[in-house]
Amino acid sequence: MKNFADDLVRKIRELDNPTVMGLDPRLEYIPEEIRSRWMKTVGPDAELAAAMAIYEFNTTLIDAVCDIVPAIKPQFAYYEMYGVTGIETLKKTVAYAKSKGMLVIGDAKRNDIGSTATAYAEGIIGKTALDDGSGKSMFNCDAVTVNGYLGIDGIKPFMDVCARDGKGIFTLVHTSNPSAVDFQDMELKDGRKVYELMADNVNEWGRELVGEEGFSSVGAVLGATVPEQAVAARKRMPNTLMLVPGYGAQGAGPDAAVASFTKEGEGAIVNASRSLMCAWKKREDLAPADYAKATRDEALDMKAKLNAALKDRKYV
Repeated sequence: MKNFADDLVRKIRELDNPTVMGLDPRLEYIPEEIRSRWMKTVGPDAELAAAMAIYEFNTTLIDAVCDIVPAIKPQFAYYEMYGVTGIETLKKTVAYAKSKGMLVIGDAKRNDIGSTATAYAEGIIGKTALDDGSGKSMFNCDAVTVNGYLGIDGIKPFMDVCARDGKGIFTLVHTSNPSAVDFQDMELKDGRKVYELMADNVNEWGRELVGEEGFSSVGAVLGATVPEQAVAARKRMPNTLMLVPGYGAQGAGPDAAVASFTKEGEGAIVNASRSLMCAWKKREDLAPADYAKATRDEALDMKAKLNAALKDRKYV
């Protein structure tokens, strides 16, 4: 039976690289030559020109790293901000990455009451029923980030799709933004912190979706900027697959990023977005047209640093 956690763990092993490339595009991240060329090509339709520039940028980066990076993580907001053409670009980017053998984690952080959560789940990782009797995968992501702080009724619809279609979710447990501590680190009457309560719930929710590799397709999001909490959360969630944002542009280094990995060095994947997408801006030795090489070089450097950190763990 298909299991997302198994698919991701095996892909990480195959490439010896526990990283995911975030694709969170803004026009200013894209070399001017691409943007101006598309403006000339499509004429006065600036929205279409933006969508075409983003898609070219995304697919070129995917081509540059698909043989070394297991997955991409497009953040829905960066496509929604460009309207309908942006959403279409998101769908095309997902399809292109999958055609290159990459897994796709849709970073949407969705949740709502049960019926609405069902619509989110079917739209992003499941299938939408149509009048011809078919079920169409609208976004066809392999996994999606979700917000569990509304409770189990907003999470179970996603879990049902995971069980049915072999997909995955990553539930917010402790995030990397600075003000997360205002709520997630609050202490409860029983002595646990809020994020620890969430970690315990995620661990329980995921019991029925543990795959052959020992990890559940009900995963967790644990920011790399809080390594001590990541270590504590791993003890509470021994079989949970973890998505680790915060590496690179958000300030976390490789030692902090691997804090949530198991003692065997598995069970987590580290995200980098701006540090990979905008690597070309730091390379004085390369022309902007060589942005794909800059991203590949940065991805290889990230891989080497994470693997070195796993061999010499600072946080255990």
